[in-house]
Amino acid sequence: MTNTAISRPAVTPSGTERPVPRWAERAARALPLLGLPVCLWRLPIGFGFGMGLDQSGVTQGLWVTVPYVFTLSLLSEAFALLCLGLVRGWGEVVPRWVPVIGGRAVPPFAVIVPATLGGLLFTGLLVDWTLTTFGIAGFTNGGFSNIWWETLANVVSGLIVLWGPLVLALTYAYYVRRCR
Repeated sequence: MTNTAISRPAVTPSGTERPVPRWAERAARALPLLGLPVCLWRLPIGFGFGMGLDQSGVTQGLWVTVPYVFTLSLLSEAFALLCLGLVRGWGEVVPRWVPVIGGRAVPPFAVIVPATLGGLLFTGLLVDWTLTTFGIAGFTNGGFSNIWWETLANVVSGLIVLWGPLVLALTYAYYVRRCR
C-alpha cells in the first residue's frame, strides 16, 4: 500500500516554514513600540498644543490637524504591525479567511520589495534626523521654546528613525529564510 497523502513541511511555533532567528522575532515585536512614543508626541500637537515648537504662522484649524494626526498615528502603528509578517506564517501563506487568495503562498518578492522600499525610506529619515539633530551641514531643527522640549523631541523622533535599519535587517532575514 502506498501513502498518497501530500506531505507538508513542518511548521515552526511562529507558523513559518523555517525557524525565525530570535533577534528577528524581538526586532519585529519592538517596531510598534518604537513608533508609539512619536504617535503619542503628535497627539497634543494635533489639538493645538505646540509641545515647545515655535508654531508662529500656523493657521490650520482642528478640523484639519486632529484627523491628520490620528490618521498618521494609526497608519504608523498599522505599518509597524504589518512588519510582523516578516517573522510570521501569514507573511508566507495568505490566511485562509482572506477571500479568493486565502491559503495561497505569498511570493517572497511581494513582501521583500515593499519592505525594502519602506526600510530605505525610513533610513532616509534617519539620515535627515541625524543631520538636523546634530546640526550637520547647516541643517537645523525647527525652533523650540527651550532645550528640554528640543531634547524630548529628538529622543522621541530618534526612536522612530530606528525603523529603517530594523526593517531592512528583518527583510534580509526574511529573504534568507524564504529564498535560500
